[in-house]
Amino acid sequence: MPSIMAQISDPKIAFAYLRPACVLLTRAPTVTNVETLSGQLKEVDDATLQQLQEYVLFPLRFVLKVPGPKNEKLVQTVAEAMSHVLEDTCVQSWETLRDLLLELCLCLCSPTDPGKPADTSEELKSAVLRCLDALLHAAYGDIVFKLFEPVMLPGLGAAISLLLALAEKEKSRDVQAAALKCLQSLTLQCDCSLEHVVPSSEERCTIGSTVASFLPGITVAVARIITGDLRQGHAVTIRAIKVWSRTVGLVMEDAQIQAGEPSETPSADLGRITQLMVQRTPAWVKSTAEKLSVLLRKIISCTSSHQHWRVRLEMVELDDHLLARCSQSLGECVGPLLEALVGAVNDEEPRVRKRCEVVLSEVSQRTQSRSSSDITSKSSSSSAQTFTDVLSENLHSLATSLPRLMRTSNDQKKLFVLNVFLGYLKVLGPLVSVVLNSAAHLERISKALMQVLELDVMDVRIVEERSHAATIETSPGSPDPYTAHTQRKHFLYFTDEKIFSALMEICRTLGYYGNIYLLTDHFLDLYRQSSAYRKQAATVLNEVVRGAAGIAVATDGHGLEREVRGHSASQEDLTVAVVSVMEEYTSLHNWHLITVSEETERDQQDQQLLSPAGLLSISNNNVSNTKANSLQVIPSSFGTPSPSPSTSAIHQLNSNIWQLCIQLEGIACFAQALGQDFRPILMTSLYPVLEKAGEETLLVSQAALGSMWDISEACGYRSLKELINENSDYLLNDVSLNLQRLGQHPQAPRVLTVMLTHSDCSLLPLVGDIVQDVLTALDLSYDHKAALFCSVLHALMKALARWFPSSCESARPKHTSPPKEVLDIRHFLLDLRKQKELAEGIGIEEDDTEDLEVPPPTDCEDVEDIGGPDVKAELPAHLCITKDVMERCIHLLSDPSLRLRLKVLDVLELCVCVLSERENELLPMAHRCWPALLQRLTADDPLAVLRAFRVLCTLGETCGDFLRRRVSKEVLPKLSSSLVRQAPVSAKAGPVYTHTLAYKLQLAVLQGLGSLCHRLDLGDADLDVVCEACLPYLSCRQPIRLQEAGRSVFQHLIQVDPDAFWFTLNELHCPSSYAPPHPDLHPVHLSGMGRPRDEYSDNVLKLLREEFGSVAETAS
Repeated sequence: MPSIMAQISDPKIAFAYLRPACVLLTRAPTVTNVETLSGQLKEVDDATLQQLQEYVLFPLRFVLKVPGPKNEKLVQTVAEAMSHVLEDTCVQSWETLRDLLLELCLCLCSPTDPGKPADTSEELKSAVLRCLDALLHAAYGDIVFKLFEPVMLPGLGAAISLLLALAEKEKSRDVQAAALKCLQSLTLQCDCSLEHVVPSSEERCTIGSTVASFLPGITVAVARIITGDLRQGHAVTIRAIKVWSRTVGLVMEDAQIQAGEPSETPSADLGRITQLMVQRTPAWVKSTAEKLSVLLRKIISCTSSHQHWRVRLEMVELDDHLLARCSQSLGECVGPLLEALVGAVNDEEPRVRKRCEVVLSEVSQRTQSRSSSDITSKSSSSSAQTFTDVLSENLHSLATSLPRLMRTSNDQKKLFVLNVFLGYLKVLGPLVSVVLNSAAHLERISKALMQVLELDVMDVRIVEERSHAATIETSPGSPDPYTAHTQRKHFLYFTDEKIFSALMEICRTLGYYGNIYLLTDHFLDLYRQSSAYRKQAATVLNEVVRGAAGIAVATDGHGLEREVRGHSASQEDLTVAVVSVMEEYTSLHNWHLITVSEETERDQQDQQLLSPAGLLSISNNNVSNTKANSLQVIPSSFGTPSPSPSTSAIHQLNSNIWQLCIQLEGIACFAQALGQDFRPILMTSLYPVLEKAGEETLLVSQAALGSMWDISEACGYRSLKELINENSDYLLNDVSLNLQRLGQHPQAPRVLTVMLTHSDCSLLPLVGDIVQDVLTALDLSYDHKAALFCSVLHALMKALARWFPSSCESARPKHTSPPKEVLDIRHFLLDLRKQKELAEGIGIEEDDTEDLEVPPPTDCEDVEDIGGPDVKAELPAHLCITKDVMERCIHLLSDPSLRLRLKVLDVLELCVCVLSERENELLPMAHRCWPALLQRLTADDPLAVLRAFRVLCTLGETCGDFLRRRVSKEVLPKLSSSLVRQAPVSAKAGPVYTHTLAYKLQLAVLQGLGSLCHRLDLGDADLDVVCEACLPYLSCRQPIRLQEAGRSVFQHLIQVDPDAFWFTLNELHCPSSYAPPHPDLHPVHLSGMGRPRDEYSDNVLKLLREEFGSVAETAS
């Protein structure tokens, strides 16, 4: 039956079918009865239902009219049934429309307070709102316009207030969105896919006049929703933006305002309703526009950077709607609307950008057509301005307020403002060049950039970055120094990296569209004007040049005049601009800036001369240009300061450091801009960059190295090595000339240091003469420049060790431990018998004859040598240089500056490594340097002892037996006594002790002592001394690393004499007794047997297990 009745199209049959359910519902208003009727309604076709509309709606409306409280489920079911009827039919009666609107509103409002929504379920509210929306869509023809007659103002106001309250206060997103959609339908602004009544211009004017009465309430409440909690979701925000824009567009439409209000006087029958009516006079329009401007700015500030792109897209639609319909009446709002539109040009979402470009193009065309018509009619109004004039004025205004906004706004607002600024530039496009021809505009924009880009130079960490490098060399150990960490710039007025990126894009866009000569001249003038602007001006200049070259500039057709495309400057123009800026950057007073406090160094040098480790008289003033090592343990010299007016403040040093970094980044930018055309400029620019790559200040040296990498890539060099080698001729020529005038060019040695660090052995023939110049200059200026020259020598020796690796590799196999041999009893007994026979004199004759037979080969060689002259083979160049450097090291080892002595010890270690392949050259030099090295080992600052011991270990690996007696007699007793003396201290010390120099010295001696003993093959007496000194470090009370180092000593000693040290360890702690395998053998008694576990047990057992594994297992 239902399937047959679904096709009911005869009104009589439908009436007969529906009548019982309608009567039953009227008599018994229950949910079941409503659902029964609702089910039957779905079986009647639309045309038939239209004829029976009044009859069907009566019982449903009757349920709603029954006095007293109602079941929520019942009301909800009634609303759903009415929705079905209204969605499929049209309301042709004004009384039905009016009464239904009233009844549905009563279902939503509170019985006790009709102005507020009822506290009912979300499902009920959704059902009633859906029904209300269906009613407004079903209103037929001119019936709906009666809603906007003056007599309906109170009822319409109540409905609007109720819907606004639901949209604002309701927690359910669905209810909020439904209430806002009803509000759109109520003002005939719905944008859904259904058919809508299209009002004529007169009818639209009537609606606008009526809604004007409610404009303040609607705009304020909806603005609160738009700027409210983000958790309400983007769908609610989008719907609220639509309501706001359509309502304002309806009331403030230019066509309605210009047509004027009808001159009819309101009827006297209206009574107090006339007080609700609004006359849209010019004064009212102006006042309303000012108030709307406040709300609009608030809305734009909250939505311009909304996280959902659809909200930002809807804001573009709002701008388009209001600018197209209300640009005259909303004069106060045009600026904010245009700002929001221009800001969206840089949106990250392509769909927003694309729509924004279309809207901007339409706005431009409308403004230009309006301007031409105004000019034709000789109108003097402000609309005669072209769109370009409006944009340029807005840009000037924004540039004026930019510094204030950057100081007072949050990061989100700052980013929006900068995007607007950038948007203006992109929209103006090639016309930027015309705007910048105005001195006022250029001055305002440049000063705004100068203030916004001000760096925070009060951060002491910038100077402290120097302490990370223990020496003044700049070469990191990694092969790619460009990947090293670079310090992030800190600005006064912002912290977000996105803000900095936006500012840089603004500068590049100015360079792309602007006149490169005008911009470089103007910003160079600012650069010269004041040191306060210098860093900012350099930052802007760098990006302007990049932009002029078309690097990292987004030019996707934002400009107003698409046919007049902006383009990058010609290579010739770029070259001229780059050369002028480079000359300013590298000029004497802008390049050679103080980045380290010389007074601090002087104080430390004086204090060092007064310390017990000082070896020269105080009158021998040794002043270095470098900062003392941060690990140096010297009594503070700040107790009796000698203030000097030349001492630079921290902020000035920081400022100088950042200025140099920015200028170095600029040179890299210029290389990227010119590409291969930058090669001719290398003759004047590469040397200054290498100077800064050798700077002591870490930030500057890193910036210089980064600049070198960028230059090499831009100019087509595959690496820094190729960059330096290809340009080494004129670089070395400059270094050679400047070394002769060291007073005027003190940075020359650092250039050589950087060249050596980043080049290969092909540079050695070219650099040989200059090395001799360096050594000569060092001989002539020990007192003042020794530290600087030692840095060069250190880089030189590191380079030689890297270029000729065989010299270091040949020595390495000597100190690798021999493999353990499996004990062979047969060979052991045969060797024992032979030794016994030799002791008794048996077989000596055979041994003598064997010994006599050995020399003949050497005699033959001697015979061959007698005939020729005694000529010594010529040493390779790198070994000659190494010997000359080692000679200077011997003299400098006794310098009063600890910093210098540490550097010399590093150089000396590298010299030993390089000379290791020629023992006949190394041994005499080792003999010569021994007295000075011994002083460093035995009577110097702990840091120097630490470094000297490392040199001693290297000498032990390369010289071997040559040092045995010296070490045994002069070094070992003092090192051993030092270890014995410090052992109780370290055993009782807390965790802080591991940060002291005493601990580091203990650790270094223990780590190197074992290999030194093993390499020198020391005698039993010396090994006993070492054993006694190191035994306390097997205690578990010692710091972990000292225990590990102590075990490493015994591991080496066991390789020299395994039996003796097996016995020594078992005397200390024996894991178990050893039963003799035969009754005739005597039992073994060791002092460590049966002893309970003590502080030495763990480390002794670990050594026995690792070095005598089988014995330990048997014992256990």
